[in-house]
Amino acid sequence: MTFSVHGITVSRGVAIGRAVLVASSRVDVAHYFVEPDQVPAELARMRAARNAVVEELQRLQAEMPKDAPPELDALLDVHLMLLQDEMLGAGVKQFVTERFYNAEWALTTQLEIVSRQFDEMEDPYLRERKADLEQVIERILRQLKGAAQPVAAPPPRAPRQQGFELDDTLDVPLVLVAHDLSPADMLQFKKSVFAGFVTDVGGKTSHTAIVARSMDIPAVVGARSASHLVRQDDWVVIDGDAGVMIVDPSPIILAEYGFKQRQGELERGRLSRLKNTPAVTLDGQKIELLANIEQPADTAAALAVGAVGVGLFRSEFLFMGREGQLPDEDEQYAAYRAAALGMHGMPMTIRTIDIGADKPLDDRRADTHLNPALGLRAIRWSLSEPAMFLTQLRAILRAAAHGQVHLLIPMLAHLREIRQTLELVDKARAQLDARGVVHGPVKIGAMIEVPAAALSLRLFLRHFDFLSIGTNDLIQYTLAIDRADESVAHLYDQLHPAVLRLLAGTIAEGARQGKPVAVCGEMAGDPGMTRLLLGLGLRSFSMHPSQILAVKQEILRADTGKLAPWAQAVLESDEPAELLQA
Repeated sequence: MTFSVHGITVSRGVAIGRAVLVASSRVDVAHYFVEPDQVPAELARMRAARNAVVEELQRLQAEMPKDAPPELDALLDVHLMLLQDEMLGAGVKQFVTERFYNAEWALTTQLEIVSRQFDEMEDPYLRERKADLEQVIERILRQLKGAAQPVAAPPPRAPRQQGFELDDTLDVPLVLVAHDLSPADMLQFKKSVFAGFVTDVGGKTSHTAIVARSMDIPAVVGARSASHLVRQDDWVVIDGDAGVMIVDPSPIILAEYGFKQRQGELERGRLSRLKNTPAVTLDGQKIELLANIEQPADTAAALAVGAVGVGLFRSEFLFMGREGQLPDEDEQYAAYRAAALGMHGMPMTIRTIDIGADKPLDDRRADTHLNPALGLRAIRWSLSEPAMFLTQLRAILRAAAHGQVHLLIPMLAHLREIRQTLELVDKARAQLDARGVVHGPVKIGAMIEVPAAALSLRLFLRHFDFLSIGTNDLIQYTLAIDRADESVAHLYDQLHPAVLRLLAGTIAEGARQGKPVAVCGEMAGDPGMTRLLLGLGLRSFSMHPSQILAVKQEILRADTGKLAPWAQAVLESDEPAELLQA
């Protein structure tokens, strides 16, 4: 019987193949008390299980195929860091020594405590790292129990499906279906590339989504009960454009999606030929297409699609999952230097850490912040921790000696914040000079993601060399919508007239004062928004590398002279979405 399961699209396209089920990695946990004289042995059992998982992940890294995406290696590093997290180990030890819990009970109890901190995080990427923590704990639990790993090897071939001819001599495409999927589990397969992914949980920034985008394969996450509804070897179709998985498709549905899949492959082939084509509109306007990256290794993907620079290096990824052990100056410098060198002289914009008191980077309790979205985050947090901020600034300034590095400051709203920030940049330079350490010049920009900033542009442009509009947060704060709250997610509207007017005003003011303005939020990578942004005067787009060629295609077909009056009409409309669809 044919049926469909709906989820969240994170990587577009169509995949047709046989389902490879990843069994739920949940492990039954025994709860019992140990005797006081058994505490040392219980702690030793816990250490042995943790060390065994560390060795397992390190072995997987060492044996990783050369063609595996770099994101897998980075995510395995995250899991290794979580395994060595001081707060996790100290909490487990406390429950065993003070309450006499057995190791499994202590471990799951500490997981619940730390999970609450992740749930309260504002940043969706960091919030979804809770899944990484759960997977690490489950691997330890399986070691304690002696259970097998949850991923079973897939059958190599498939029989013919009625109405859908498949050559038996060819390897059959495989589609991975799981409740959730850790990077380590993926590497259990000899084949590291699948036709697509489907998971019950996750969001646009989950690790499965990151891997799927890096491999440019269709994926659907947040599909709820998909892993319970699909059987091993079922034929499935993943429609990444619609966020749908179709199970046991009929011959007619298979034929339709087979055609759509071939069309997608042809389209990707056509887009790939645009890599070296200059991004210039029909009326001769040169457009800058930049990449958003999270790790130095991501520069390869940016170059592969013809990005002319990096418009947003999210530096907070270097700080992720490191309770009490933030990266020092040399470690940060090495990462920023590697990214700058990886871009071979093209511009690299590094955003200072966009994280807050709602993130588990220190011992302060997250639940003291009633609304983390409006609390001590981004530049506010950095200014409250000047030693940490100076360390990052020194590392960025040092990396600027190796390439064209720009510095981007998130979530500014007040003149005093601007002054404090610029004073600390000067102080960081002076500290490097005093040490005799080489550093380079940087252009300094501000993110426009708070309505107060969008309404104070002349002030900002007096102090900064460029602006970058973070549309995700600008929409959130303009509409008073918590992006993480499913009950109001339907009100998150990038085409709301107020949002568009703030966006248009920022672009126009930058042009009047001769200062570059870029958009680096999700809006920049949406081909459906490209014509409108061009019509509003945007000439610099920064997005995930996988979106660059699709946006470039829209640019090559556009005439900004004709788009400008239409964009003005959209801006003045009470229902902008209707004009976009016309």
